[in-house]
Amino acid sequence: MRKVELRMKEKEKYEVIKELVDHNGNKNRASKKLGISRRQINRLIIIYKEKGKSGFVHGNRGHIPSKALDKSISENIILLYKNKYYDFNFYHFKKFLEEKENIKVSYKFIYNILTREGILSPKARKKTKREFAKQKLLQEKKINLAMSEEQINEIVNHEVALEDSHPRGEKPKYFGEIIEQDGSIHKWFGENKTCLHLAIDKATSTIVGAWFDKQETLNGYYHVLYQILTKYGIPYKFFTDNRTVFNYISLNPDKRTSEKDVLTQYGYACKQLGIALETSSVSQAKGLIERTNGTFQGRLVQELRFNNITTIEDANKYLIEVFVPSFNKEFALDYKKFPKVFETSPSIEKINYTLAVLTPRKIDNGNAIKFNKEYYQPYLDNELKCFMPKTECLVIKAFNGDLLVAIDEKVYELRKLKRNTSISKEFDVIKEIKVKKKYIPPMSHPWKLASFKRQLQKSHYKHQYA
Repeated sequence: MRKVELRMKEKEKYEVIKELVDHNGNKNRASKKLGISRRQINRLIIIYKEKGKSGFVHGNRGHIPSKALDKSISENIILLYKNKYYDFNFYHFKKFLEEKENIKVSYKFIYNILTREGILSPKARKKTKREFAKQKLLQEKKINLAMSEEQINEIVNHEVALEDSHPRGEKPKYFGEIIEQDGSIHKWFGENKTCLHLAIDKATSTIVGAWFDKQETLNGYYHVLYQILTKYGIPYKFFTDNRTVFNYISLNPDKRTSEKDVLTQYGYACKQLGIALETSSVSQAKGLIERTNGTFQGRLVQELRFNNITTIEDANKYLIEVFVPSFNKEFALDYKKFPKVFETSPSIEKINYTLAVLTPRKIDNGNAIKFNKEYYQPYLDNELKCFMPKTECLVIKAFNGDLLVAIDEKVYELRKLKRNTSISKEFDVIKEIKVKKKYIPPMSHPWKLASFKRQLQKSHYKHQYA
């Protein structure tokens, strides 16, 4: 009597029908278990009674399909790959088979015959390579299924260490819980490369801030943060890479101390706003922003060229007003339907002086401070204030470009010292000029605390000029 070998699905059908017939079971239950109708159950019962186990073997088993390719084509493809196209990936190989060898077959056909021959594509994934190695060792009888899973993994090295892998994680629940940031240097427009600073909410995939700058700079990320604060509010956390814009870390592991591994100006601004800042050197850890950068490179470049945009000013205008809203409408989830954790946005004045750039300086013998190749003098209530030469001070450049200076725990307005006076007392008719009083933030503002000055001296500037 011929032995009948059933496949998994065939065996499942056979066992259910056999149990049903032998014990006069419930047909409705059997139909639900197999996912078929009661009428099909009745047909299978008839087949079981007439043919037994052999009746459950699929009728097409062993039959060669009418559209099957000749065996010689398979052999020819294997020989061509081994001798002529041995380092091509399979898609590239398929293209050359059509163009150079006049062989038109599907990618799946090429993949199946080459993998059965023991050939893997150079672009095969690690998981595929490990599974392939396992099957090869099984054929060579170096491992067997009687072994424990740990023994097989030890030989095949099937399992990857957690630090070497990048498992997919769940998205956050709240809008504003985690915002990923990154800079992408690319030829976005014109002949020169520029940097696109981008921020995306991880829960909703909403672009919350974007800005072009010549390089990846503090100014670029400040513009992105300004957009977030003014449009949405204060987020819970930023997730970024390990650039020194975000966090200064001593390059020498032996010299790392709590004094040297300190916050940068951006990190300090986030601290004052109550925003957590997490960094990672692994690009796969922030896969959402990395993939979004790729999508922007595949769409934004073409749109900027189509609209004849060649300047950074026009590019930023198009980016904020046209591209980002369109992108969010097409790809992002509606953030209004998500619960949010954004805190109420601070006032424009506070944002302006929180997103500031600070630079240490000393007053010279002429009671002036040199900053950006220009000379400035400190004023308070429209009155010039004088200090001893070499007095240490901190120049505060606000986000809107206003200049202030912190000296001895007080804040003064900085006015540019012109090379020539605009009015001559001897020859010009002097008209009364009303000088608008400049806003100076209160003494409680964090930028004017002596603690920040000490923090700043320990951080980036100290190490940059050491």
